[in-house]
Amino acid sequence: MAEVAALVRMARIGKRYGGVRACREVDFSLGAGEVHALLGENGAGKSTLMKILSGDVTDYDGEIRINDEPVSFGGPTDAQAAGIAMIHQELDLVPGLSVADNIFLGRELRTPWRTVDRRRMDREARALLERSGVRLDPRRPVGELRVGEQQLVTIAKAISLDARVLIMDEPTSALTTSEVERLFVVIRELRRAGVGIVYISHRMEEIAQVADRATVLRNGEVVTSFDPRKLSTAEVVEAMVGRPVQTMFTTPDAATGDELLRVEDLALTPRRHRPGRRDPAGISLTVRAGEIVGLAGLLGAGRTELLETLYGVAPGGPRSGRILLQGKEIRPRGPRDALARGIGFVPEDRRASGLVLFHSILANTVLSSVPQYGRFGVVGRRRERAASVRMADRLRLKFGRLQDEVGTLSGGNQQKVVFGRMLLTAPKLLLLDEPTRGVDIGAKAEIYRLLGELAGQGLGVLLASSELPELVGVCDRVVVLRDGRDVASFSTADSGEGDLLAAAMGEGAVFEQVGGPL
Repeated sequence: MAEVAALVRMARIGKRYGGVRACREVDFSLGAGEVHALLGENGAGKSTLMKILSGDVTDYDGEIRINDEPVSFGGPTDAQAAGIAMIHQELDLVPGLSVADNIFLGRELRTPWRTVDRRRMDREARALLERSGVRLDPRRPVGELRVGEQQLVTIAKAISLDARVLIMDEPTSALTTSEVERLFVVIRELRRAGVGIVYISHRMEEIAQVADRATVLRNGEVVTSFDPRKLSTAEVVEAMVGRPVQTMFTTPDAATGDELLRVEDLALTPRRHRPGRRDPAGISLTVRAGEIVGLAGLLGAGRTELLETLYGVAPGGPRSGRILLQGKEIRPRGPRDALARGIGFVPEDRRASGLVLFHSILANTVLSSVPQYGRFGVVGRRRERAASVRMADRLRLKFGRLQDEVGTLSGGNQQKVVFGRMLLTAPKLLLLDEPTRGVDIGAKAEIYRLLGELAGQGLGVLLASSELPELVGVCDRVVVLRDGRDVASFSTADSGEGDLLAAAMGEGAVFEQVGGPL
């Protein structure tokens, strides 16, 4: 590949977290108007490298040059002043503030009298959002938005900085197909304006569409750089994981047992404060022991709300209908009640709903099963640690020490901790909401292997996913939701991605391709 004039050059970058070396002698460059993809498994060092470039991490080895001038950042504000902005994989928005307030947080627009100019902020926020391909009320609280809409707000916020370097860490992980296409249009506009873009993603088809160059990190080191249009997905995956990956979906066929879960015509109490999301109304389905049942549907169809109702965390609970667990009608009244009944839940937003980020890996792993490790009110620390070590080994968790804060782990390893915590409760039924969101290919394969193992042990799984290949490859059956109702049910042995997408979109739907996010 032809070498481009470097807008950014990072040389011999090194960073260590305790006993874990996140980056080792990494060289990386980015040209003006170039899209440079950064690939690697979770924990390979991608996010750490970009946090160094964006000023989030300030203690590191090596050198950074912008336009051939050495720079040193004391924090994100310094990096932004130098023209560098980052869209984080884990959203950094303030839920209680409006969309416009989040976009201009810390740099609010002012009137000549130095008061906050809300009209101008609303007007400019609306224009930025439309440029990013979304129409939202700028005054609406961010906490009312679905995850995909929040992702678009972060993109609009980054664009508002007029950055010369824009770092996108998994920007499409929560977006619909149409939103992804609009984002690609924005990326092309930024490229023509001379903005250099670092694009981190685990979706190989996206890399081939938008990237000029790609670099693979493994264990904190650069292993190869290549033209993304010239290598096959299998070759890229092998470079990322260091071994051939024959197939993603290796879950064995498990014999199904008795009916574990039955949902009959379930409807929820409407949410006053979350008008942007639909509530299930008339959903019926079953899950048998040893069976993996998928939930498909367009964003807003009711998948998350259904799982939250089954776990007892949906506001208001069910308005009508019945939930039966092993033939007995139940009404979960919260996580403690659901766990006591043998229902575990891995939520979509692991950082906001699944983890206590400033607590240790050990504490997060045993959080839902603490009573198992104590007697007479005294917790047995050795038993806690032994259980955590066993679960870390089972899930192939990459970490330094169990005492390290869970927030220091990569996204994929954080997801494994949430899985591990639920598994330590020995559930009968496991509810999964986008379990592989923001997770690399190698970790996805491990999660699929684990699901097959759990099904083989008689666990029932209800899995909501926007990834059509995931649903078809992992599940025994898929129930399709649309407008808060179940509209179809397919056996994956007899149906494909096109059947699911057509049912999710409605009769007479016309589409050109399948396999992307719903």
